[in-house]
Amino acid sequence: MTTTYTKEELILKAENISLQYDKLILRDVNFEMHNIVRPGMHQGQVLSLIGRSGIGKTQLFKIMAGLIQPTTGTVKVGVEQQPVKAGDVGVVPQNYILFNHRTIMQNLEQGIANARVKKSAKEQEEMIKEYAAHFDLTDHLKKYPMQLSGGQRQRVSILQQVLTGNHFILLDEPFSGLDALVIDRVVELLLKVSTLDELNTLVIISHDIENSLAISDSAFVLAKEKDKEGATITQKLDLIQMGLAWDPEIRTKKPFIELVNQIKYML
Repeated sequence: MTTTYTKEELILKAENISLQYDKLILRDVNFEMHNIVRPGMHQGQVLSLIGRSGIGKTQLFKIMAGLIQPTTGTVKVGVEQQPVKAGDVGVVPQNYILFNHRTIMQNLEQGIANARVKKSAKEQEEMIKEYAAHFDLTDHLKKYPMQLSGGQRQRVSILQQVLTGNHFILLDEPFSGLDALVIDRVVELLLKVSTLDELNTLVIISHDIENSLAISDSAFVLAKEKDKEGATITQKLDLIQMGLAWDPEIRTKKPFIELVNQIKYML
């Protein structure tokens, strides 16, 4: 069955990104994302940047977060298309940066305190409790980060960014080090976050091809081209147009399996 959708205003654009230290790390990286609109529902965007370990994904992650400046090029976000600065987008790193001396509730309060739209103390508490229930964290609010599993700490870290009101959230290797059951829960959670608001945009940077593609509506492969220095975008995938998006059973479909194997071969 064909899904009705449109792609409207430009909300993310990486243009002519290169990064050079002693050697060229990234070369002429270009990609963009448009607001996806589906009738009768909030439909956010999920983009994956896929590449093998050591290819330059972490550096691209930092550039997109505004944490380092590229040698050339710009990353622009939002409908206003402003150059990204540190703090403009939510960041969920691999090590889930939380305050270990504060409870989960206090960590989440810190996140909501940094929200662009300020709320009263009562509104903040109600919002945290509401989202904690959605994220299956209600029973853990009085605990400290070290008392939680890796998957639970990741959920807290993602929820922190949701509470700040950031429409853009970058996730660095969100499936790394998690077992299969936890990965399934993370996939469900990310899908839930993406549909909280139609402008919510998740950018997954990962070497996990299958899980990244299974949740995405578009994907870009970061790799090196033969006899050329530095990594660049070697393949752009519109998974909606390919009929491989928004399907909870997508991992079992033959075209999806074939695509995963094709990308593995490319990397």
